[in-house]
Amino acid sequence: MDPAKERTECPAREKCPVFLAMSSGTVRYVPSGLGLALKGNLGEQPWDTDSQPHPDEGHPPPLEAVPVPWKSVGPCKSHRDSGLVETPAGKEAQGEEDPAATRLDVLRLRSSSMEIREKGSEFLKEELHKAQKELKLKDAECERLCRVRGQLERELEELTASLFEEAHRMVREANMKQAASEKQLKETRGKVDTTLFAEFQAWRESPTLDKTSPFLERVYREDVGPCLDFTMQELSALVRAAVEDNTLTIEPVASQTLPAVKVAAVECGRTNTCALSGLACACRHRIRLGDSESHYYISPSSRARITAVCNFFTYIRYIQQGLVRQDAEPMFWEITRLRKEMSLAKLGFFPQEA
Repeated sequence: MDPAKERTECPAREKCPVFLAMSSGTVRYVPSGLGLALKGNLGEQPWDTDSQPHPDEGHPPPLEAVPVPWKSVGPCKSHRDSGLVETPAGKEAQGEEDPAATRLDVLRLRSSSMEIREKGSEFLKEELHKAQKELKLKDAECERLCRVRGQLERELEELTASLFEEAHRMVREANMKQAASEKQLKETRGKVDTTLFAEFQAWRESPTLDKTSPFLERVYREDVGPCLDFTMQELSALVRAAVEDNTLTIEPVASQTLPAVKVAAVECGRTNTCALSGLACACRHRIRLGDSESHYYISPSSRARITAVCNFFTYIRYIQQGLVRQDAEPMFWEITRLRKEMSLAKLGFFPQEA
């Protein structure tokens, strides 16, 4: 470039931001003081050769910064009309503006990323707070269940211990009773008639009401026969058959007068004569044989003898039916007691009625 021409032109041609912006047409805001100049010829004016050069290397004195409002302007007329390709200076200005736009985009991306991170962090904090709350609730439930389990285990242990104690106590009592029974058996075996006990054990193996068995044959001969042997033999035989068949009924005498019944030429319709013994006494009970409608008044002595025999037959029927769950010794002693009652009733010993 010609030095003379370089001096007549703007010394800040390639570096002036206003020139670069206006030549490229990309800047929309310029100082308002420059508006009137921009409306005119945008060409450069040559510097006056007679003007004094700038003391600093031939440059004009620096401009003072005056704050003025900014306003938007469009591209210059020559730039709108020409439609020519941008000058090298405009390309340089656009190259300088592209990094600024890129930095702006980067800043926007960074701000968006920071906002997303903040929202994500808040969301994660809320989720963590919810999870912590749920964990606390679950921990409390676990503690409650642990307490319940501990309480149940303690109750189960106490119940088990009490059951074992009760079982040991029952076993101990049973052993004591068994030992006492064995001791009593050893003591009483010397007092029991071995013949009678052997006959009872043989009958107990196959209990029956047949009179041919040695045990029942002895009881009939020694106890049942003498106890049911009354003065009126005919009625005595009927009473004995009814007792064996379990069809005899004994009932108290009602207050009203009952129809008279005659047996063996003895009038038994009156309540002051026993139909079995013929003795004159107050008869407070009467008997009925089977399905017969006839009633026979009996004295307290006759009633005690019949009742003793009926009790004996009732017990041996229970043994025959398997209703008595006892050993042989208790059964034998109970039969002995019933035979004793028959003997006492036969001798006239019976409880007096009120």
